[in-house]
Amino acid sequence: MPTSRPTALVVGASRTLGLGITAEYLRRGWHVIGTVRGSRPTGLHALRDAPSGGRLTVEQLEMTDPEQIAALRDRLAGRTLDLLFVNAAIARGDLPIGEVPTDMFTEVMATNALGPMRVVEALRPLVAPDGTIGVMSSEQGSVSLNTEGGQDLYRASKSALNQLMRCHAARYAEDGRTLLLMDPGWVRTGLGGPGAELSVEQSVPGVVATIEGHRGARGLHFVDRLGRVVPW
Repeated sequence: MPTSRPTALVVGASRTLGLGITAEYLRRGWHVIGTVRGSRPTGLHALRDAPSGGRLTVEQLEMTDPEQIAALRDRLAGRTLDLLFVNAAIARGDLPIGEVPTDMFTEVMATNALGPMRVVEALRPLVAPDGTIGVMSSEQGSVSLNTEGGQDLYRASKSALNQLMRCHAARYAEDGRTLLLMDPGWVRTGLGGPGAELSVEQSVPGVVATIEGHRGARGLHFVDRLGRVVPW
């Protein structure tokens, strides 16, 4: 659908941060494509059905399934994305790494690191040459800031995501796109828990403002919702 408005694809947009980011881009006048897992109604469907001028499209995607990623790429062929943002994370409790079952390790790594990077690699050609590709990271993925330990597997998955994005940036070093690793802060979601310091509504405007503030800043940046650099 030809349009003069910018277009964002938000992967993992059914609830909390992904849903909030989608809503914020709609508020800013963008066209947004948001993905959900499965066919059950979600907050994203409700947002689509609210008055938004037809600017929100809902697509299904299980990002751990390469065939579904390829099918989404094919469905979006011919579209140009100004922003591709991948929001995905699960945690499976706070176990010392020696107690983590192999299947749990595989599940978390596949969801938090491998899946997002498969999406980035597959959908990169759809992003405008001066567009932005971002993934939701976390301060807990910082090796240098880890002075307290805990959440071994979750931290490792986000560190792996950061490293894989760095590999991607090196592979496409001559590329003009902006690459972002985004730390949204400690947010009250199912992952962050009820004791987190920020609501989704407090985190999202800063996240989007930081994404937009880095538009045109080619190369890889690890930043928080206030635009501050996060140490590796």
